[in-house]
Amino acid sequence: MVRVSLPTLPTLQTDRVRAALPTALTALVAGIAGVAGSYAVAGFTPGFVVAPIEAGLSKSMPGVVVTFAIQYLGSLGQKLNLAFAAVLGIGLFAGVALVGLAVARRTAVGLAGAAATVALGWVAGAALTGDPVLAAGAAVPPAVVVTADAVAAPDADGADRPPAPGRRRIVGSLAAVVGLSGVGYVLGKRNTPTTDGSLDAGDSEALTPTPGSSMADEGDEQEATATPEPTERERLLAAAEEQSFDVDGMEPLLSENFYTVDISSVKPDIDPDGWELTVTGAVEQEVTVGYDEIRSMEAENRFVTLRCVGENLNGKKMDTALWTGVPIMDIVKRAAPQSGCECVMLRAADDYFEEFPLAAMEHGFLAYGMNGELLPRAHGYPARALIPGHWGEINVKWLTEIEILDEEADGYWEKRGWHGTGPVNTVAKLHAVNNADGEVTVGGHAYAGTRGIETVEVSTDGGSTWQEATLTEPLPGDDVWRQWKYSYEHPGSSHEVVVRAIDGTGTLQPEEESDAFPSGPTGWVSRTVR
Repeated sequence: MVRVSLPTLPTLQTDRVRAALPTALTALVAGIAGVAGSYAVAGFTPGFVVAPIEAGLSKSMPGVVVTFAIQYLGSLGQKLNLAFAAVLGIGLFAGVALVGLAVARRTAVGLAGAAATVALGWVAGAALTGDPVLAAGAAVPPAVVVTADAVAAPDADGADRPPAPGRRRIVGSLAAVVGLSGVGYVLGKRNTPTTDGSLDAGDSEALTPTPGSSMADEGDEQEATATPEPTERERLLAAAEEQSFDVDGMEPLLSENFYTVDISSVKPDIDPDGWELTVTGAVEQEVTVGYDEIRSMEAENRFVTLRCVGENLNGKKMDTALWTGVPIMDIVKRAAPQSGCECVMLRAADDYFEEFPLAAMEHGFLAYGMNGELLPRAHGYPARALIPGHWGEINVKWLTEIEILDEEADGYWEKRGWHGTGPVNTVAKLHAVNNADGEVTVGGHAYAGTRGIETVEVSTDGGSTWQEATLTEPLPGDDVWRQWKYSYEHPGSSHEVVVRAIDGTGTLQPEEESDAFPSGPTGWVSRTVR
């Protein structure tokens, strides 16, 4: 009797998994190749296939989830969202590759699978980004992976060429992942645009000849080598540096690392030659201005502080810069607003929008420069709004439209439960604590919007007694923070330092603590010093 051993069901399932594993890994490599290829040609711009996925996730996320992420995850929340979007992008192009692999094996023609992969990948990339040219960056690399797999795999009937060993294909797949990711990262960084550059090439201030400059009249008898008088901007920047306290752990008056908060990780990439700002809605006539017209207007330089409504009470999402631009109402008034609710909606190129009272625009600013350079892309290039004294969320970047409203409407964050369009809350932050030879020096920044800061008081005994801190001289402007510092002899034991501010109207900063949601944090800042 001859006994025949039949494979058991678990054995058949294991064999199927082993047979499918190389195909799954190939598809995964193709998916990574698609995302890496897109990044290589588009950089960190809206043309990167992950960007619209991440933007869609951000816009569709429930308000309660957004609030949790802002309050407890901070910037990590947005990074996680971007990572999840990347995973979805990889999955999408892995699915495209699976179709291509199936076509290749059914037809026994590798190029047929590659063609199917390119076609489907291009459609997916173009649908996501709206750019048919950049879509090729996401479509071609997966097709190359599919073609390579067809070369390594057996023919359709399995007779002519043995399959590559599973371990070798897995190792090769991992090597491909590392290589494609590295190349994509290097090329993508190179293709990610920046806008840093001197304003002196175009703003109106630089067009005015100064004595001894190369722009002076030929008949000027001054020597060509004479030192030009510093511009107003240069004088202001120098003043901010000179007036800053030199205290370890405390940023100067002009922020070195200005915070950014946006609804998406990928910033708009706008060509200034095609950029326009329109004033629409309840107006006698719509007005449209371009970048060159904005730059031809008489420039102003203003120190303005911005503070994020979603930051922690003693957080570091509050910074100051010297901005260059023009009064925003000089443009709005041309349209003759006829608002029924005296309110306005600002709209941006990244689909962000915020509503607030029209009166707040009276001293608003349209900025195209920051700290003597062109406005960085991350801060709204080519132009952004600055609304004095209000939370950072209404200082809309990449501004494209000013809509005068007939009736009130919710802005982006108001739709998600926030109410941060009002004036900022007064705060004195405590960031620096230095102990040298028994003398303690504490310091930080204080800010109250357009109300200004009159006094900062410090308690070294948990709030029982108070002493007045030393403040920096006010920088020019109606919406600027001040630094404070206070030195005292260490009492020899652990103690609580508390700080509070009094604004320019004589109003004391509220002691009661509240979370950032929904209207910004309040309370006195304290730290234990040992």
